[in-house]
Amino acid sequence: MIDLTDRVAIVTGAGGGLGRAHATLLAQRGARVVVNDLGPNAETVMQELVDAGAKARAFQGSVTDPADVQRMVDETLDAWGRIDILVNNAGILRDKTFAKMDLDDFRLVVEVHLMGAVHCTKAVWPTMREQNYGRVIMTTSSSGLYGNFGQSNYGAAKMALVGFMQTLALEGRKYNIRVNCLAPTAATQMMEGIVPAEQLQLLRPELVSPAVLALASEGAPTRAIVCAGAGGFELAHVTLTKGIYLEEGPHTAETLLTKWDRLANRQDEYVPEFGLFQSRCELQKAGYVFPEDGQG
Repeated sequence: MIDLTDRVAIVTGAGGGLGRAHATLLAQRGARVVVNDLGPNAETVMQELVDAGAKARAFQGSVTDPADVQRMVDETLDAWGRIDILVNNAGILRDKTFAKMDLDDFRLVVEVHLMGAVHCTKAVWPTMREQNYGRVIMTTSSSGLYGNFGQSNYGAAKMALVGFMQTLALEGRKYNIRVNCLAPTAATQMMEGIVPAEQLQLLRPELVSPAVLALASEGAPTRAIVCAGAGGFELAHVTLTKGIYLEEGPHTAETLLTKWDRLANRQDEYVPEFGLFQSRCELQKAGYVFPEDGQG
């Protein structure tokens, strides 16, 4: 059983919906929880947790304001001495087709989802490194992984969080900081009017939160993209096909297009260990032998 006794968690956007469900489950497993949100709902959820016997604090402030975020982290450290878990959950929607979208709405969505997670993670990162322990969860989306009509701003921000996670997982590994992404599907305020009512009844936020608990635990993986909704769970991967090599001449776009089916063949595709693996793969196709491969 996952026991979070004496662990300290910050959950952003926890005044309702998914964030509230995440904060509740973490508190039920013993974590001391900071409930962050823009408005008074942060206090409401905090009181719910306290009334249920948990230790909780509320912090009203925007993840888009680095000063607010730093104050939240400083107050948490003053009160409880450590921060073990960060759940970057805060978010908004400003849906329109790209042709009709005001660029201010594009910037705002990126600012909340991507930069909000950046601000919060940057603020807790030194503490997690010093204590040699941390669990960071980014909230991505299938809109970023696979696209959704009318959500170019949201999709761009959510996919950016995957890239952010991939690198932080590598950088945090030696400090026992594990960084993962969650792609939830849940009946939240952001989903109203988008998903039919009968589907929303099945997509209760609390059915996603077990994934957060797993990713917040001592035995959590790192660099995972967990999809969750209605009690179902999946893993998403950014993969690389085996691809092709265009031998000497002609290296033309026309030749590439004629071989597209081979290029797109997903048999034996794989997940690279790091970004530079792409260049390594391509150099090997070109005949370069890396000394560490023991062949040169």
